[in-house]
Amino acid sequence: MNIEILLVAIFTSISCSIIGVFLVLRKMSMLTDAISHTALLGIVIAYMFIPDLSSPFLIIGATIMGLITVYLVELLVKTKRTNNDAATGVVFPFLFAISIILINTLFKNTHLDIDAVLLGKIEFVVFDRLILFGMDIGPKSLYIILFITILLITMSTLFYKEIKLVIFDKSLAVTLGISVTFIHYMIITGASLTAVAAFDIVGSILVIALMVGPAATALQYSKSLFRTLLIAVAIGIFNSSLGYFLAYTFNLSISGSISTITLLSFLVAMITAPSKGIISTIMRQHKQKNDFNLLALLFHIYNHSYITEHMKPIPYELLSVELKWSESKFTSVFTNAVKNEYLKNKDKNLQLTKDGLDFVRNKHYKYFKEEIE
Repeated sequence: MNIEILLVAIFTSISCSIIGVFLVLRKMSMLTDAISHTALLGIVIAYMFIPDLSSPFLIIGATIMGLITVYLVELLVKTKRTNNDAATGVVFPFLFAISIILINTLFKNTHLDIDAVLLGKIEFVVFDRLILFGMDIGPKSLYIILFITILLITMSTLFYKEIKLVIFDKSLAVTLGISVTFIHYMIITGASLTAVAAFDIVGSILVIALMVGPAATALQYSKSLFRTLLIAVAIGIFNSSLGYFLAYTFNLSISGSISTITLLSFLVAMITAPSKGIISTIMRQHKQKNDFNLLALLFHIYNHSYITEHMKPIPYELLSVELKWSESKFTSVFTNAVKNEYLKNKDKNLQLTKDGLDFVRNKHYKYFKEEIE
């Protein structure tokens, strides 16, 4: 096991998770895919002027191309002839195709590996070392992604309120004098930097998984932006760590293992989340159905016993017929009402208890905004 590879994976997950929350909440997750691909064109163009794969200008070129991608998408959307997803689907394949053509025609003998860009080779980060004052202090990728992570945390902290307003209430943000355009392009710049730094490490496919997966999973558990950020970071760390250990143990692809764990963690959250999960939704719907049936039973008895002119208690045997319920359904609802002490069966005539009367009156006021005697 190599701790350096694990640290690179963890910090990559942290940075992707932070910016991913903002993108997912702004419904811009598709742009993650676009930026992670079109950044390659920025690298190729920068390499045409500065033929050095270790040059920082390649990162600058890729970041600028990410911003150009977003600008072109927004330009198409403003024509009102297409929506955001369709515009993204047009722009990024075009720019990505140009980069592939340039690589295959101008840089055949250059180490610009398309497969490595797409799939990533995080295992190789340990070979590209950072030498400082003659000392080997670790992989270059670790310090690059650590810098990006610190930059994103600083940005999120300094502009937290502004980002929150722009995401959830753009009109209020404009009213308060917040520059929506500045916040928008700040987020996009952060996404571009993260995508550029990460895709050289883990590949563009895993970048998409790390940006969207933890954010989407965290949103299953929280509605608060701050808590969502913390949960997304925790999930990203968990996914990367477990994915790496599984890859190390079973001799698998690290990127593939992390992507698989990211999907599985989202599926688990989708099933088990306390408020939005499938299990909780089924239980909530079942409870709502039971509550509705209980209320229907009590309202029927109340109307028969207290509203009608003769005020006769309703016989137990006739109730299921009047409600047009099956015997099993009526028995279940009746048992629930007795268990909650809303009903009493006196001489085979059903009557509401004091708690039952209070329950019916409260519900009637809640739904109809009027009191009943």
